[in-house]
Amino acid sequence: MNQATSPHLFSKFKPFRLFSSINKSNPPALAALPSHRPDPTSNDFEHERGNADAIGPASFAELGLSEWAVDTCRELRIERPTTVQSRCIPRILAGDDVLGIAQTGSGKTAAFALPILNRLAEDPYGVFALVVTPTRELAVQLVEQFRAFGSSLNLRCTLVVGGMDMLSQARSLSQRPHVVVATPGRIKVLLDQDPDLPAVFSKTKFLVLDEADRVLDVDFEEELRVIFKFLPKSRQTLLFSATMTSNLQALLQISGNRSYFYEGYEGFKTVDSLEQQFVITPKNLKDVYLFHILSRMEERNIRSVMVFVSTCRSCHLLSLLLEELDQSAVALHSHKAQKLRLSALSRFKSGQVPILLATDVASRGLDIPTVDLVINYDIPKYARDYVHRVGRTARAGRGGLSISFVTENDLDLIHEIEAVIQKQLTEYKYEENAFKDDLSMVFKARRVVTMKMVDDGFEETARERKAQKLRTLSEKGLVKKRKRKERKVAA
Repeated sequence: MNQATSPHLFSKFKPFRLFSSINKSNPPALAALPSHRPDPTSNDFEHERGNADAIGPASFAELGLSEWAVDTCRELRIERPTTVQSRCIPRILAGDDVLGIAQTGSGKTAAFALPILNRLAEDPYGVFALVVTPTRELAVQLVEQFRAFGSSLNLRCTLVVGGMDMLSQARSLSQRPHVVVATPGRIKVLLDQDPDLPAVFSKTKFLVLDEADRVLDVDFEEELRVIFKFLPKSRQTLLFSATMTSNLQALLQISGNRSYFYEGYEGFKTVDSLEQQFVITPKNLKDVYLFHILSRMEERNIRSVMVFVSTCRSCHLLSLLLEELDQSAVALHSHKAQKLRLSALSRFKSGQVPILLATDVASRGLDIPTVDLVINYDIPKYARDYVHRVGRTARAGRGGLSISFVTENDLDLIHEIEAVIQKQLTEYKYEENAFKDDLSMVFKARRVVTMKMVDDGFEETARERKAQKLRTLSEKGLVKKRKRKERKVAA
């Protein structure tokens, strides 16, 4: 992977594609890839498919981790390594670059955090590892998990994300923390603007791309150029994702330096412990169905719910509506200030508020054990996004429920989702008499919320943010690229 991510590669192949820039029109099928590395000193890679349900080593000690790391896992009540952990941890400890593809909820964070901290304990210095992840919420969670796993090491871990004070972040980086967790945009800006910061990363041992398929998206090309330019070529590169993409697959053709690829499952799948249901509804009654379900959470023993919507506007509108209907909920979307986003997520994760309304900014990686229900208020355009959303529940062997609101315009999308996950959704049964009572309550609340939306200036702010986003994409030359990508994915 180091070969694939060198600055020389960037300049040689235009336009920049981190792992798919070499001109090979037909990547080899995964089945044709070698399943073992015949010579440990060669630049070949090892590709291994695994069964997510396979029984691996009985303890973390068998994976080569130090005693303190094993004790930490025990204290955190992580009794036995998952398959992705048992396959990837020894390879990372051995110095290999690793690409790990495994189901959501399979323990990918521990698969890279534990071996990184194990190596750090042997030779502590900063910045030892840079972890790049696509969203602020994921970055916050990763910092929490690194601190938990490194609790006995006096670990210094710094969060570098947008929406927070840049000067304090720059000062924190200059003090050389052991682990830096960052979103691509903010770390790129800091490296560009502060001439002293690139030197901080001159001896970085590990680069991790978490949710790698998203980080390698075309939107982050410019940011990745800068990040990779200042990192040493001798580092280990670790990529983890729940989704296999053409970018990641093309990596296998040009990766070197003892690379190991673990594929924990094939395709987009949902776990067997997840019950998946649907409601056929007119578009103008979706909010009534939502209130009908949420107002009966307690009697169904549902501890917390994540409700996914397609736009920030819908997220804000529903938060005002539920507030008017005396339902305790918080909203998470990109139009909220970072402090409010962190506060909303914290209140939901701690159980203070049982309902989280969110755009797809919350669809990946977030691990909240109490989520018993996921509602797709809006059906996502792509099946992979459905899989990521419903993966917020039924994690680590627990049960869970998802309910999707399907309008007449969503029928093709829901059929495509069923074809991809190879399961048919079952119909949700609701109480018709109670639904009629809810109808009048929601219609009355709607009128109040419409006036509130005008008064709080959300629409105007949303228009300004949309215009700014388009200007930024245009400056990067990404508007046409995004359209081409969307057409390709849709095809």
